[in-house]
Amino acid sequence: MSSQSADPLAADTRTIDPLAADASIVPSPTPKAPGAVASDHGQAPEWWRDAVVYQVYPRSFADADGDGMGDLAGITAHLPHLAALGVDAVWLSPFYTSPQKDAGYDVADYMDVDPRFGTLADADELFARAHALGLRVIVDIVPNHSSDQHPLFQEALAAAPGSPEREMYVFRDGRGEHGELPPNNWTSIFHGPAWTRVTEADGAPGQWYLHIFDTSQPDWNWENPEVRAMFRDVLRFWLERGADGFRVDVAHGMIKPEGLPDATVNSEGLIDIPDGEVPVYFDNDGVLDIYREWRPILDAYPGDRMMVLEAWIPERRLPLYIGAEKAHQSFNFGFLQARWDVGALRAAIEKPLALADAVQSPTTWVLSNHDVIRHASRFGFPPEHSFGEGLARDEEPDAALGLLRARAASLLMLSLPGAAYLYQGEELGLPEVREIPDELREDPAHKRAGVPGRDGCRVPLPWLHDAPAYGFSPSGRSWLPQPPEFADLAADIQAEDPDSTLEMYRRALSLRHELELGRHERPVSFLEGLPDGVLGVGRGDLVVLVNTTGRSVRVDEDPRFAGARVLIASHEDDATGLRALPADTTLWLSTAGAR
Repeated sequence: MSSQSADPLAADTRTIDPLAADASIVPSPTPKAPGAVASDHGQAPEWWRDAVVYQVYPRSFADADGDGMGDLAGITAHLPHLAALGVDAVWLSPFYTSPQKDAGYDVADYMDVDPRFGTLADADELFARAHALGLRVIVDIVPNHSSDQHPLFQEALAAAPGSPEREMYVFRDGRGEHGELPPNNWTSIFHGPAWTRVTEADGAPGQWYLHIFDTSQPDWNWENPEVRAMFRDVLRFWLERGADGFRVDVAHGMIKPEGLPDATVNSEGLIDIPDGEVPVYFDNDGVLDIYREWRPILDAYPGDRMMVLEAWIPERRLPLYIGAEKAHQSFNFGFLQARWDVGALRAAIEKPLALADAVQSPTTWVLSNHDVIRHASRFGFPPEHSFGEGLARDEEPDAALGLLRARAASLLMLSLPGAAYLYQGEELGLPEVREIPDELREDPAHKRAGVPGRDGCRVPLPWLHDAPAYGFSPSGRSWLPQPPEFADLAADIQAEDPDSTLEMYRRALSLRHELELGRHERPVSFLEGLPDGVLGVGRGDLVVLVNTTGRSVRVDEDPRFAGARVLIASHEDDATGLRALPADTTLWLSTAGAR
């Protein structure tokens, strides 16, 4: 992004309308050709190495046509908000043709847009508008499974066992005298068996198909060359339309172990997954060959096209997935899972940096996404709190404390080298929404097992404090209900408040760019000898202090900070400055010229 000021410490006093479609009001970089956006650093390393990427969940971002569900036109209209925020790229969760049994992660056509979201022409317009604003576009690709409404799965159901059509998916005969038992004991991520038996064309019970997720999401058979060829075509389709990269869903899941063996079970009869490990059907070595196959495709296009993996794998396995001939990045979920504790935070920074450095690839940082409880609510619980699948109605966080710590954690994250990924609404400090009627919840995990599920982090955004649906939809419709507290968190309110979470993010992203904090040329060091509960991170002339305690801590007597200036604070009170570090607060200090 272009700098908003030549002086990174200068205050930007302009008022930004987050809904305006006029790019002239935002600090927009020079327009660039789609798919070939030049680096703001001239001959600097590839853009993705230090990018800040903003995840858009299309059904909940902005609704242009008034049907209560977000769409591509709504996203396009609000791209100036993202340009003003200061991000470098937009990651779009799936917008493909889909019956929406799993919010678009059940794809029926990988090369078309679902009518709920618009058309291919709308996608082209979104790409063009984003590129004109200097924003790259990353699209989600879902290669582990499709929708059961995908034409190829429907053909497989109509075909006979052993046919080429069935070989596109993972079909197997059942066990037992009459094939009445599943082929193995695997269970679904969304609860229940991972196998469903089909009825054959003659009406008899037949084979079983594998679905690691919902029954409506059959797994592709990646041992079949035709599946691999199909996805190569999908990649090229979106690259030709201007996609700058891909986020790969369930990136550790496509290859299953040879023979599909039973998983070991524990004393309770449940699949046994030791701490830090993954189920038997994930993280098999064959999946690595897929990224070696995809990398040359991306490299053949101009503009440093990239892929980032959603790979929930043991940390020690991360270097196998990323590198010069493999994927560019993989999400660092250890940082997201870290407790609000100095030791946990330090380990969540130190370990992934070392692993990424081993393969000369940047790490990534993320605190929230569409699958986890928003960090403004997670941090509102004691560090030892154990979360289930979603936030239950009787789990009430301390909202003020949660937001305080969330702001501090975000400011720490944005000071670190590598790429940072933001989830829509976190720049507004949105909490997880607990009070959603069960009949309105759509998460398959809720429908299959009754758990709260992930809908609480997917509630549509508030743009205008006094408009129907808080400006999400012109009709006032919203596919999930928005809570009353969203009015005070709306973007238009925060855009006018210099102390708002939105303004903190804008200032932090501007400073991150100006100081080139995403670059690895300033290695991370950790400061020793600080008060208990305070984490100190050094980045050259920048010192980041994080107070994880509930009390103010004196730092002015430390000679290392003599003459240092506060560049930004996640929370300010009358005592803030170099005299005291407020409770649950992060400060960025400039020691340049000090002493």
